Amino acid sequence: MNLSKNVSAMPVSKTLEINAIASNLKKNGVDVVNLTAGEPDFPTPEPIVEAAIEAMKKNLTKYTDSSGIPELREKIAYHISKKYCLNCSADQIVVSNGGKQAIFNTLAAVLSEGDEVIIIDPCWVSYEPMVLLLSAKAIHVKAKIEDGFSPKIDEIEKVISSKTKAIIINTPNNPTGAVYSEETLSKIYELAKRHDLLIISDEVYETLTYDQEHISMLKISKGDRTVLINGFSKSHSMTGWRIGYLMAPVQIAKAAGKVQAHITSNINTITQYAALKAFDVDVSYMRKRFKERRELVCSLLSEIGIKYFEPKGAFYVMIDVSEFGKNDIDFCKELLNDYYVALVPGSAFNAPGFARLSFATSEETLKKGIERIKKFAGR
Repeated sequence: MNLSKNVSAMPVSKTLEINAIASNLKKNGVDVVNLTAGEPDFPTPEPIVEAAIEAMKKNLTKYTDSSGIPELREKIAYHISKKYCLNCSADQIVVSNGGKQAIFNTLAAVLSEGDEVIIIDPCWVSYEPMVLLLSAKAIHVKAKIEDGFSPKIDEIEKVISSKTKAIIINTPNNPTGAVYSEETLSKIYELAKRHDLLIISDEVYETLTYDQEHISMLKISKGDRTVLINGFSKSHSMTGWRIGYLMAPVQIAKAAGKVQAHITSNINTITQYAALKAFDVDVSYMRKRFKERRELVCSLLSEIGIKYFEPKGAFYVMIDVSEFGKNDIDFCKELLNDYYVALVPGSAFNAPGFARLSFATSEETLKKGIERIKKFAGR
């Protein structure tokens, strides 16, 4: 039997081999320092956990509206309206299995075969596979470290064609930690208006900025031709609970909801009731700790003379490994095999020559990992 052409065209994750090596080393009792994590290491706040337990005790364990319980969609809409001075309604919200499904639902709602979607590199690993699954084409635009990993508008405009349907932006960015300025966002919005494009704005790291306040595309566009992707995974350390959401113009939200209804129906019911409590929980301590860790990591890397990009948000540092005379994949394999430190090769994010270090772990682990990197680098 022949496999789907779309699935066959999907790139294999470049992190799988690194993770397989790390797992085998751990099984053999090796002390591996894993700095690949894409999730906060803090426990989910207790009030949220208690809300989930209470929901189960009340037998709130049945099917819900496929787009989410009304209470949660209304609360998200109220939160967005208040924060961005918009008139957002519950029928513009679809609650999904993490931000990932929210993005896929959106793409499935608007793309047809042969359409093109612009993606800014370095980029999160799942954007392009989602586009390919829908028989569309990903068009990449490179953002450079010398520009703060922020895209140049003329470079974006160069690749727009009659087939271009949407552009995906991600700020704060995974993997770079770049945070787009209001000027950059404004220019992207003007570009989208000029060429009739949809903006899919992935803002799941919005609560984690360190040198400036997060600026949402919604502040610029007021919801026009914009789909906001967000959730509770990064902000409230709820990665395993699987809850994200999209906010979109009603027509797109209804179409995205239709997609979800036929793929997963509603997301976990208990998670939805737990998320209601999230709006009442202060999570600023996470941001404070992540900022301290960022400063620790950048200080230690500077001390040993390794080049890096200082992140303005999220919890990753991109290390420049080009000076070591090997590609980033070989660099990460050798670092793991010889010194037992796991990083993600930059090639996984269309950023060859870099490696991503996550500081979503303890200070002790970060110090140990960077000390090993120092020995590997011969510093």
